[in-house]
Amino acid sequence: MFGEMANQFDQFVGITKALSDPTRVRMLLALRRRELCVCQITALFGLATSTVSKHLSVLQQAGLVQSRKTERWVYYRLSDKSAPVTVREALDWVSKSLARTDVAAADQKRLGQILKMEPSEICRRVCR
Repeated sequence: MFGEMANQFDQFVGITKALSDPTRVRMLLALRRRELCVCQITALFGLATSTVSKHLSVLQQAGLVQSRKTERWVYYRLSDKSAPVTVREALDWVSKSLARTDVAAADQKRLGQILKMEPSEICRRVCR
């Protein structure tokens, strides 16, 4: 029993660390409706690919996102219903608290423009 509680405690601390960065929270909000490739996320936030990858790694280590690789692209999505309850509750909290903010709306508007572009074209532009 104690081991399970310690694991849940460690998981909670990892999640709170992941949520302590505004860019990572914005990434979670951007992933609410769909999976995105790293290049699309890079274009959305205008950061270096290495910075985006580091942020996504922190989110993945916390269990908040999952990835899959297809050919040369890596896609990220929010963790699904099979994730631990602590993860699901954290994602729900972020969404309910921030999905209707001006920041989230601006990101969604920009993301709409990005989604109209071919991922390979975005990759050529931002993932050099």
